[in-house]
Amino acid sequence: MLVKVSVKKALITGVTGQDGAYLLRFLLEKGYEVHGIRRRTSTLSTARIDDVYAGRVCPQEQVFMHYGDLHDGVSLMELVERIQPEEIYHLASQSHVQVSFENPLATVVDNVSGTISLLEAARRLNHRCRFYNAASSEMFGITPPPQNERSPFHPRSPYACSKVFTFNQTVNYREAYGLHASNGILFNHESPLRGEAFVTRKVTRAVGRIKVGLQRTLALGNLEARRDWGYAPEYVEAMWLMLQQVEPDDYVIGTGEMHSVGELCEMAFGAVGLDYRDYVVTDPTLVRPSEAHALCGDASKAAATLGWHPRTTFQRLVEIMVEADLELAAEEKKLGRLISSY
Repeated sequence: MLVKVSVKKALITGVTGQDGAYLLRFLLEKGYEVHGIRRRTSTLSTARIDDVYAGRVCPQEQVFMHYGDLHDGVSLMELVERIQPEEIYHLASQSHVQVSFENPLATVVDNVSGTISLLEAARRLNHRCRFYNAASSEMFGITPPPQNERSPFHPRSPYACSKVFTFNQTVNYREAYGLHASNGILFNHESPLRGEAFVTRKVTRAVGRIKVGLQRTLALGNLEARRDWGYAPEYVEAMWLMLQQVEPDDYVIGTGEMHSVGELCEMAFGAVGLDYRDYVVTDPTLVRPSEAHALCGDASKAAATLGWHPRTTFQRLVEIMVEADLELAAEEKKLGRLISSY
């Protein structure tokens, strides 16, 4: 008699983003059945997960993609009820800080409505579902570094304000309904899968193109802003670890090191033998109306409780990204056209 082995199910929102793509692979390696939610668009937006979605990485019966919209709470709740996941990883959001100043209402609606709908869906399941909410280091704003779980929030952008709301709602559902709901306060985490609108990828993309002669300058805003940058694949492991704990809680995830945007430029251009001062120009229109000047995560609690530690240095992270974007730029030069990235 064959005994059916129970496979744990996970649902990921934002599965086509950087974190979603790495988390998808991580959970598949753990033997999960993974369901992802993606928005319906007129163009395909699955480049980060095409190898998985096409069945080249794992058997297709382990991966299921669903169309969904975070504004449609009824459909989200129906989808969760149909899938019956043991774990929900809520990663989807409008996460670009500068864009949030230009589209504040859309940012708040995008980030708040989906979170509440998914929390409601999780608490209504017949079994005990575990919920992960992607909070953000931007919530700390101008609170002096280093920031940890006891540091006060002082958000400095519509995006950061929306994330404070979702953080507090997650805590509220945990306390009001006993939901196993945890917030991950992840400091900046990067990789070659990072979107080109984010400063790290904007810099390394430009380095590759400048090095091969396809671009002349790079326009940036505030070079003095300091951030705690880590390697994204390591950070999704921390997400998973949070949901494996007996009790839910909130955790800061970061490296404990700060570097300025100027340092990032110096290291990235230096990796290919260039001086960033010859290519980087400051554009006042890229300076934010209000800035979180210095963010640095104290992940002592994650180290003690989760056993999580960052393993990739800032220098190695920059090298990984520059190497990938140098290859991409070389391919663009060979083809004579821009290659659409992320």
